[in-house]
Amino acid sequence: MDGEISESLRALDKRWGRAGAVRFEDRYGGPVAVLTSSEGTAVVALQGAQVLSYRPIGGSNVLWLSPVAKLGLGKAVRGGIPICWPWFGPHPQDPKKPSHGFVRAAQWDVAGTAGRAGQANIRFSFDARKIDPARWEHAAVVTVDIVVSDVLEIMLTTTNRGIDAIPLTQALHTYLAIGDAADISIEGLDGRAYIDQLAPGQRPLQKGPIAITGEVDRIYQQTPDTVVVHDKKLQRKIRVAKKGSASTVVWNPGAEKASRLGDMGSDGYRQMVCLETANAGDDVVTLAPGKRHQLVARIAAVPA
Repeated sequence: MDGEISESLRALDKRWGRAGAVRFEDRYGGPVAVLTSSEGTAVVALQGAQVLSYRPIGGSNVLWLSPVAKLGLGKAVRGGIPICWPWFGPHPQDPKKPSHGFVRAAQWDVAGTAGRAGQANIRFSFDARKIDPARWEHAAVVTVDIVVSDVLEIMLTTTNRGIDAIPLTQALHTYLAIGDAADISIEGLDGRAYIDQLAPGQRPLQKGPIAITGEVDRIYQQTPDTVVVHDKKLQRKIRVAKKGSASTVVWNPGAEKASRLGDMGSDGYRQMVCLETANAGDDVVTLAPGKRHQLVARIAAVPA
């Protein structure tokens, strides 16, 4: 198996490697792309086209990753930026289908790489037309473009190749690394209504900044806004700007739920908060035949 992985990595490097910008390695038990620019570095798994880390030059990691993260187990790695597609959360009609869709644990194809002044780029593609229609009946192609510079930019693009409209919900399920969940505030969602997943049927309005005082699972609606996490312990701000999204998910499992998850670590819930660029809740994209939709997140960390 190790020989097969090494041969695969050599083939990837030969075709897609870019000197000083993109190389391929075996990490976490599977192939990853390592993107390096003069402004930052990132590690991206071919499984799920999932960003596992992003570190600006001179700074610490902006993304949280499970201490027991391992690729190749047939399930998504917890942490980084898993891709939820083509539905967010439980399937709307069939709860037996996998939560958050079927691409998080799938192998994606590398479709392009580039290295230029100040940035490194990689593109992944996934052809959903190869999926068994019993799992998903639509014909679509999805790509993920990842750009590493002084910000991390992720573009998730869906193109409808079929003859029927596609109802689409999705998310860039971003796990941000923080000093202590009890000592952060999240700004940019004041006055917005949210779907409280812990209190079904309720849609309160956010009043002021968001504080994490226990389990939080909310889908904020009508939110094209840039959201900022103020982290007192790490003395930095993380800004998440976006396009193609009118909903924002905020999630932290809290101590009790984290203890049941098994891959958070003893106090991982205190070191992360999910701030997800999404189309979720009322924010459903109806993608007409031949059309495409692009969901974009731009993540930047700056000193407080």
